Amino acid sequence: MFEFKLPDLGEGIHEGEILKWHALPGDIVEEDAPLVDVETDKAAVTIPSPRGGAVVSVAGEVGDVVETGQVLVVIDDGVAVEAPAKRIETQPNSAIIGRPVPAAPATRRLARELGVDINTLSGTGPSGRVTPDDVRASADGVLPAATSASPMPARSDDVAAVTRMAANVSNTIPFLDLDPMPDFSKHGEVEIEPLRSIRRKVARKMTTSMVLVPHVAHMDDADVTELEEFRVRMKERRQGQPGGKLTLLSFVIRAITAGLRAAPAFNASLDPFKEEIIYKKYYNIGFAADTGHGLVVPVIKGTDVKSINEISAEIEDKAALAREGKLPIDDMQGGTFTITNVGPLGGTALIPTINYPEVAILGMGRVQEKPVVRDGQIVIRKILPLTLAFDHRVADGADAARFVSELVRNLSDPNLLLLDT
Repeated sequence: MFEFKLPDLGEGIHEGEILKWHALPGDIVEEDAPLVDVETDKAAVTIPSPRGGAVVSVAGEVGDVVETGQVLVVIDDGVAVEAPAKRIETQPNSAIIGRPVPAAPATRRLARELGVDINTLSGTGPSGRVTPDDVRASADGVLPAATSASPMPARSDDVAAVTRMAANVSNTIPFLDLDPMPDFSKHGEVEIEPLRSIRRKVARKMTTSMVLVPHVAHMDDADVTELEEFRVRMKERRQGQPGGKLTLLSFVIRAITAGLRAAPAFNASLDPFKEEIIYKKYYNIGFAADTGHGLVVPVIKGTDVKSINEISAEIEDKAALAREGKLPIDDMQGGTFTITNVGPLGGTALIPTINYPEVAILGMGRVQEKPVVRDGQIVIRKILPLTLAFDHRVADGADAARFVSELVRNLSDPNLLLLDT
């Protein structure tokens, strides 16, 4: 028997949600054939079978969460692959023989929060499934007795978990008071959707950023009239060529890179444990992409040595892959600074949340024609609103003002960007 464990899927990824099984217990599977689709916090991946043979058992059902290093599937690699497909009698609940134990994703999450190794528990739920009560009893040092009684309703489990979490958090953050969600269904019809995969990762990361990082925002407007005229001319010339769309974002990325070279504090990270500021000598600019199923941040690497055309081509390719859920994990790692552009969707301005552990993020609003005063005359110009949100632990307001002013200057004159390139 071969126990295949969920492999390391990349930096900072510790679990994945099962999307689809390509082989179930009793199926014959070939080596390198698709085995299971797993969605991580960053992307969906298809994991191939590492061995040929008969599938004996799998880790869980669609929607369950498996952790890195957890046994994903057991394969009898002594069965000839060329044999006709057949079903092998196995456990009716599809659980792996021995470990890990069957448990719902919420129960596994509770176990992690309480520091309980869920694989050491004997479940009291149906078919030996570990319940939240089993986890809490283990955390309290009490071993639950097996029972056929129905588990506590899910809402009661949620209330108990939130109450316990709130008590722990309140001990460390003064005046923080977390109450369980009220029962909204008392007032009308509701629909409940589990917080999973990319959406869950965004929730965790944004909470970490907003709680840990003291955000400050500096705002300014860039006159991009000449830049837009130049961009449109070049776009018409380069139709059909790689990077031919030449979006405004590609010019902003080039301008941001020039600014980061002059202001390294915004291309850094702060280690709160070692009390060190880490200045990065490379420039990998991420851009927020709305995929329809969650926000991801593709990263354009080495923007200091790439032309605007090359950056534009990468934006097109990576944005398309992100929308399809096929963006490689490596293309979402290693970022040093992030840009979020809500302009195409509307809105005049925004205050973005820093993509922790970075220390700054630029928010782009919508380019609008506005009346402005130039040389004592009122003229119509194309104005781009910009907001720099930054970590006040590593930079001050004066630093941000100088950084954004230089950015505005570069975007106002396309010749400056061409000289920098």
